[in-house]
Amino acid sequence: MNKYGNFISAAAAVAAAACLVTVGCSEKKEAAESSSSEAVQTTEATTEAATIPVYDSYVPSPDGMSDKTKLWLKENKDYIGWIRIKNTQVDYPIVMDPGEVQEGQPYYKNEAHNPNSFYLYKNLDREYEFAGSLFMDYRCNFGGDEEAQSENIMIYGHNMLNLTMFGSLRNYYNDHSFWEKAPFIELSSPYADYDYVICGNAITSGYKESDFVYWDMEELDTQEDFDYYKNKLREKQVFDSGVDYEFGDKLVTLSTCYGVSENNMRFILVARRLREGEVAGDMSTIQRSDEYIEKEKEKTTKEKS
Repeated sequence: MNKYGNFISAAAAVAAAACLVTVGCSEKKEAAESSSSEAVQTTEATTEAATIPVYDSYVPSPDGMSDKTKLWLKENKDYIGWIRIKNTQVDYPIVMDPGEVQEGQPYYKNEAHNPNSFYLYKNLDREYEFAGSLFMDYRCNFGGDEEAQSENIMIYGHNMLNLTMFGSLRNYYNDHSFWEKAPFIELSSPYADYDYVICGNAITSGYKESDFVYWDMEELDTQEDFDYYKNKLREKQVFDSGVDYEFGDKLVTLSTCYGVSENNMRFILVARRLREGEVAGDMSTIQRSDEYIEKEKEKTTKEKS
C-alpha cells in the first residue's frame, strides 16, 4: 500500500502521536459523571429565537441548519452533530476538534493544544471534565454538501467505567451477540439526520507503529484505500455482523479504548450509512455480504439434513 503501509509519513506520524493523547484510555477507577444530559435539557428547553453566530468556518447550506444546531451553536461554536445508539447510553452532542490551537485564544482558555486533544478532558463549556466530550477528528468534513463529506467520519470518546461517553460500547466486545440488540446508529450533521448500520469492528493497537493506522483514514476515496480499511477490519474483527459494505458507502468509525491504558489498545466500531430501500430498525431490509448469505445457506442445509 502506498498510502497506509508500514511506512508512515512525517505528517501521519504527527497525527498518530496526537492520537495517542486523543484517545487515551479512561477505563480507570476515577468516576466522572457527564453533564451532557443536563446541557441538552437546558438547551432544548430554550424557547427564544436562535441567532446563529457567524464564525469564519461557517458555510451556509442550501437546506439550512437544523433548529437543534442553531441552539447548540449558541452554546458551543464547535458543535457538529448528534449521535444516538438505541439500547446503549450513547446519546450525545458531538463537537468538531478545532485542530491545532495556538496559545492566547480566549475561546480555548488561552491554552495551546495539539490537533485532536482539546476536548479530550473538556466538556461542552470548554471547562475541565475527566469524561471529556465526544469529538470528531479535525480533518473530517461533515457539512451540508454530502458529496464533499468524508467517506469515513471518525469520532473519539472515552471508555468510561460508568458507561457514559463511549463506555457502553464495550457491550459489543463483551457480548458478541449484543450488536443484534443495537445494530443501528443515528448520526445527525448540522443539516441532516442519517441512519447507519454496524458493519465492522476491530481491536487494534493505538501506537503509531501499528499495522492499522485507522485514525488517519478519513478519506477513503479510492478503491484501494477502502479495500485496505475493510480488509484490516475483517482481519481484526471481534464479531461478524454480515452487513455488506463496499467502496462508495459512507462510513462512521467510533473509537475508544480497549482494556487497560498501558496496553494502548483500541476498540473501533464501524457502521455504514443506509442504502436506498433499507429501513432503520428493520434488519430484514439490510443488504448482507455474499459471504454471510453463503453461510446462511450452508446453515439451513445442515439443519434440514
